[in-house]
Amino acid sequence: MAGAAHCSLQAKRLLLDPKFEGYKLSLEPLACYQLGLDAAVAEVQLRDDQYTLDHMRAFGMYNYLHLDSWYQDNVYYVDQFGRVMNLSVTLDTALQKPREVFRLPTDLTACDNRLCASMHFSSSAWVTLSDGTGRLYLIKSGKRGSSASEKWEIVFNEELGSPFIIAHSVSFVKSDAHSLAVLLLRVEKDELDTKGSGFHVTLEWVTIAERKEGDQRYEIIERRVLQGKSVPHYAAIEPSGDGLMIVSHKPFTFMQNESDNLEENDDAKVSNEKKAPLYYWQQTEDDVTITVHLPQDITKDDIKIHFSPDNICVSLKDQPPLMEGKLYSSVDHESCTWIIREDKSLEISLIKKNEGSRWPELIIGDTRGEFVMDSSQCSEIAESLMHLTSEVMNPNPEKENPPCNAQELEECDAFLEDGASLCRFDGDTLKVTHIINLGSNQYLFSVVVNPREMPCFCLRHDVDALLWQPHSDQPENMWEHIATFNALGYVQASKQDKKFMACAPDYSYAALCECLRRVFIYRQPTPLATVLYNRKEGRQVGQVAKQLVATLEANDPILGFQATSERLFVLTTKTLFLIKVNSGN
Repeated sequence: MAGAAHCSLQAKRLLLDPKFEGYKLSLEPLACYQLGLDAAVAEVQLRDDQYTLDHMRAFGMYNYLHLDSWYQDNVYYVDQFGRVMNLSVTLDTALQKPREVFRLPTDLTACDNRLCASMHFSSSAWVTLSDGTGRLYLIKSGKRGSSASEKWEIVFNEELGSPFIIAHSVSFVKSDAHSLAVLLLRVEKDELDTKGSGFHVTLEWVTIAERKEGDQRYEIIERRVLQGKSVPHYAAIEPSGDGLMIVSHKPFTFMQNESDNLEENDDAKVSNEKKAPLYYWQQTEDDVTITVHLPQDITKDDIKIHFSPDNICVSLKDQPPLMEGKLYSSVDHESCTWIIREDKSLEISLIKKNEGSRWPELIIGDTRGEFVMDSSQCSEIAESLMHLTSEVMNPNPEKENPPCNAQELEECDAFLEDGASLCRFDGDTLKVTHIINLGSNQYLFSVVVNPREMPCFCLRHDVDALLWQPHSDQPENMWEHIATFNALGYVQASKQDKKFMACAPDYSYAALCECLRRVFIYRQPTPLATVLYNRKEGRQVGQVAKQLVATLEANDPILGFQATSERLFVLTTKTLFLIKVNSGN
């Protein structure tokens, strides 16, 4: 990551509301419709050997309901018979039963170590599908959501190793050939990891392209693997297929092949050799001492040292100067001396002209030396900094503005993961080109606002939740702040049982659900039809943000959760619920 540009996220002040007063609980009824499923959802429970937090995040908290962002109010799920079922909504009062659009050819129950089936809608006519056994299907679907023209046809299917789930996929044209790039997520056993969880996470970036023979057949043209130590919160391929963005707690790196590894090792050896200090130096208030290790065959006559008030030059035999350059500060060059010690090292003594001054470097711009500090100097520095530190949390509680009071922090202000980062990888060089340290900007959820763009991600900023749209084709505006959900960062932290979060693609509301029954909806502030006064401040309130709560009539756990501009879709084992949040225009 040495060559990566370190960036930051720039929030738009016009989208922030510092005077937001909170959500008002609304008792307005929400229209809730439910559809019984012909067969239960194909839920896959975690096995005994899938015991880590990464397994829980990747598979235990998997969203079994898939929203097709290319067609309005169109959702899919896979049932226990391997059928891909679709519900397309046009009118809430005339709901049809979910219909079968495709059936997986394999028997799902035959594989012991299978994962949940997963899918992603790459474009308006292409779908990527996994059966959870390690097989990837590329499907040409036609126009979806319409029973007349929707026909799912397999154009590619191949076994790709151990089971995976599809994290993301895109469809694009490159070199006049139609291509699809798919991101596959695995949690794999790591025999070398003896101190950690014993597992690592891989993201395999597979590119499939149409063959040049023009027979409409597809083949894999590239497979690349990234490895990390935590399940990514967000992983998406750029629409052009040229790059990849990942939000994760621990960094990901591309796994090189063996020849690349050998070259890397050679480069590492060379760089390590370069890093070995050429000389060591110490200083007191009066002088500077430099120690240089000499080759075995060097004698006193081979050494040439030239002192001047501001410069030094050290040469051995007829070779180029070993040390040469401008000193950090002036010296008394007539008093400077050098000797060869018994251990065949050259010791040079420089007498400072300005006594008492500390030199931060010996030769300006020369990083080949290493400064050695003795214990007495360490003690002096520690003593001079003592007044800036204290072992007491708040040493002066009577002070008007104490530096920090940990008691004011609430439990929901604590983050489990403080080290998350957002990285952009280049598909050609396989290197990180941009990196953002997210720090305490906790990742909340992702949402597709425009299916032709990358998915947006929502981060906590202070108490708010800010929605960011990546623009891979705009280097100067790669991450744009497009919406704010006031105080949602704070509110969601108090929901200990939350399972999924989502928001409407038009930003009109955000929602979260618990593991069982309850769904919370947070609307954006809207103008009031009646006059309302803030009693404390004696002023009129122009708009109010409403919180709504829906309780589902179900005892089964919630397995899927998706939001559109008008509705919320909630999937349990045997029922699909629709909650009407906004009325259509």
